Amino acid sequence: MSDRLADSDDFRRVVRADRIHDGRIFDIVGDTVELSPGTEPVRREYMVHPGAVAIVALRGEPGAEQVLLVRQYRHASRAQMFEIPAGLLDVPGEDPVEAGRRELFEEADLVADSWHVLADTLLSPGATNECVRVLLARDLSEVPDAERHEREDEEAEMISTWVPLDDAVRAVLAGDLHNGATSIGLLAAAASRSRGYADLRGPDAPWTLRRYRAAEGTPTE
Repeated sequence: MSDRLADSDDFRRVVRADRIHDGRIFDIVGDTVELSPGTEPVRREYMVHPGAVAIVALRGEPGAEQVLLVRQYRHASRAQMFEIPAGLLDVPGEDPVEAGRRELFEEADLVADSWHVLADTLLSPGATNECVRVLLARDLSEVPDAERHEREDEEAEMISTWVPLDDAVRAVLAGDLHNGATSIGLLAAAASRSRGYADLRGPDAPWTLRRYRAAEGTPTE
């Protein structure tokens, strides 16, 4: 084991891979996998997801930053949730920062001149391969009214609000905010700010566990 504290890829032998459900956004697959050589294979079912980006958009003076949150209905959770802007990586080959630019434009009517990586997270690694890259966007400017994106479905009801970063962090710690990428992004932004943003990764930083692989791409024998 390396002295570095880091997750790493580990491909166990997949004896059989079955597609259980083909969905509009994600699929459900079932793998029969050999956890250790010579042992009886086990069945693991999980969601194959294209991945996503989430954006912590900050404005304001150092130490008094505000973060943009959008309030959106989430049907699976039956809740109105305050979240940072986010979106799927559903354009083949699209760079995560370009996806972040698109989502910030479409959901928040903003463009940013400064981009960095705050965190990479697997939101529920026992149930899905969904990987989210959380980006920090600064040096913001508003999109002119005539160029703004027309939102549809749940996004049409979005309400945007600027909140002091410290207040948003307190809401996470109080159990008032529940979106996983939002909580990680806000806490990571506050931690990075406490270090003068010195440990931020660049926008093209390697994404080690970016594994939104198609089920048929899983190695089998």
